[in-house]
Amino acid sequence: MHIRIINPTITRSWEEDSRLAYAAAAGPGTEVSIVSLDWGTASIESARDQALVTPDILCKAMQAEREGADAVIIDCMGDPGLYAVRELVRIPAIGPAEASMHLAAQLGHRFSVLAVFDSRIPMMEEEVVRYGLYPRLASVRGFNIPVLELEQDWERTIVRVTDVAERAVREDGAHVIIPGCTGLAGLAPRIQAGLAARGCEVPVLDPPTVAMKLAESLVALGLTHSRRTFAAPHPREIRWPGKMANGTSA
Repeated sequence: MHIRIINPTITRSWEEDSRLAYAAAAGPGTEVSIVSLDWGTASIESARDQALVTPDILCKAMQAEREGADAVIIDCMGDPGLYAVRELVRIPAIGPAEASMHLAAQLGHRFSVLAVFDSRIPMMEEEVVRYGLYPRLASVRGFNIPVLELEQDWERTIVRVTDVAERAVREDGAHVIIPGCTGLAGLAPRIQAGLAARGCEVPVLDPPTVAMKLAESLVALGLTHSRRTFAAPHPREIRWPGKMANGTSA
């Protein structure tokens, strides 16, 4: 089984750490590869960023399918381009946010998402609405550390995220916590332990792990998205700088 991770940014320095995080969650015999964008932004922190990265995400997803990948995962909690990718490929396409939110709804009555910035709260709430889970949302709270600065001081990042998670549990009634950035991959156990030490024993999900396990499960089950929901677009001319959405040069 081969799972392709799409890093939906132009920041190639993240590739190996991201690949290792997903590989750690993969089962025996699963090959994990990763590719970054040629066109886009250094990180994704706004609606503008999501719009700019989507065209090359489509190209990279179609490339993955051509190269024999069994599933693709878009490595961002904004799930940029997810539905468009599903229109263009037949292999399973997974968004960490969609996968994590649906799992959270099975683990507890209400969940909270921890967004990178307060400015991301409306976008994350809209995402929850799109996935049909708004009645199960306790809150979206921002921890306000730029994506490109998360790894500068991991201890500071973990403390800040844990502080915000505690408020979500105590003040908002969250029963499950979802870190709202895949740049926090692998930190869920430490955040969960930190919450437990403060008397807040709730599950904390690791979205990359959830996405990987879902991708593997769909491949093993021989399932993918419905063409009734994600119909292939009718062919027509597309004009776009750099690369076109059908993967050819513009």
